[in-house]
Amino acid sequence: MTSIKEQLRQDLTTAMKAGDRDAVGTIRMVLTSVSKAEVSGDSAKELDDAETTAVLTSEAKRRKEAAEEFERAGRQDLANKERAEAEVLARYLPDPLSATELDQLITAAVDTAQQAGLSGGRAMGAVMKDLKQSTVGRVDGADLASAVKQALGLG
Repeated sequence: MTSIKEQLRQDLTTAMKAGDRDAVGTIRMVLTSVSKAEVSGDSAKELDDAETTAVLTSEAKRRKEAAEEFERAGRQDLANKERAEAEVLARYLPDPLSATELDQLITAAVDTAQQAGLSGGRAMGAVMKDLKQSTVGRVDGADLASAVKQALGLG
């Protein structure tokens, strides 16, 4: 199985050969972000697919937010460029969770936490820790936290 990073490198070569400047720029940018993440911290390490997906998710979120800001500023040309970059990044992200799938995951995690005797903030922490790994790149963290709070009756 090809890792996400290997796929990005292969797609960079393909985009360069095809003359797709938007894809080339976006893929180079995300490969740079992945490299920075690999060397940040105490020691350098190779990112696994989950960590690479987290970097991709972060970059895609930045592109969407930038597009919204450019639109508010009346710069449609720059907003379109940011959206195009977000579309390139979306090719490498897993499909988002449906509301039903998310509810099922949250219900199972909440049940597990409650069976362990956890409640309140401790339950929230345990549920979020459990769900973060299984939902990386598939749901926004703030949306996940909000849904978990609601399921626990904290919000």
